[in-house]
Amino acid sequence: MSDKLLAGYQRFKNGYFAENREKLRQLAEQQRPNHVLITCCDARMEPALIFDTAPGELFVVRNVANLVPPYEIEGSYHGTSAALEFAITVLEVPEIIVLGHSRCGGIRSLVMESKRLPQDTFIARWMSIVAPVASLADPETLDPNDHATFNRCEQAAVGYSLRNLMTYPWIRSRVEAGTLSLKGWHYNIFTGALKQVHDQDTISTIVEEAQD
Repeated sequence: MSDKLLAGYQRFKNGYFAENREKLRQLAEQQRPNHVLITCCDARMEPALIFDTAPGELFVVRNVANLVPPYEIEGSYHGTSAALEFAITVLEVPEIIVLGHSRCGGIRSLVMESKRLPQDTFIARWMSIVAPVASLADPETLDPNDHATFNRCEQAAVGYSLRNLMTYPWIRSRVEAGTLSLKGWHYNIFTGALKQVHDQDTISTIVEEAQD
């Protein structure tokens, strides 16, 4: 299986790399991304392809279901938080985008399997970040092909992550100073449609409904 990757690498090395050697050399010296993109590790999500960006433009943080945990300093491992800290306080990236997507397996497991998943699994503990989203649908009656409901749950999770971003002191201070902006988007892998969840009232409504 790795032979395909190695063949692709050779095409990259002989093609793109050779044609853009100087630009890539400059990137090797310093990176200046314009956006932090928090997205899912789903293999169908390729941010550079979706947004037609070149190397160095996106600082991509990938995890299950594109979640942002709330700020806290207990525990030992904070991969997403560490990536955000580096991007915002060191690289001073001016925009954070949380990119959700349709057919998200993490959200589907939360909605359909939350009561059956062993709570000591990594997935269950990670998805508990947006646990209230599960209340937006009844797994006993929900049609697995009800894409509209799943999309709504995915967008609600984006809303939670946007809210959690504001719990980081070095994010909140920059947002309030006007030097950092936060956005939430939802990408439909079926249609290619991109929905921007930017209205704070809409986000608040989704979050409040999830908490009811």
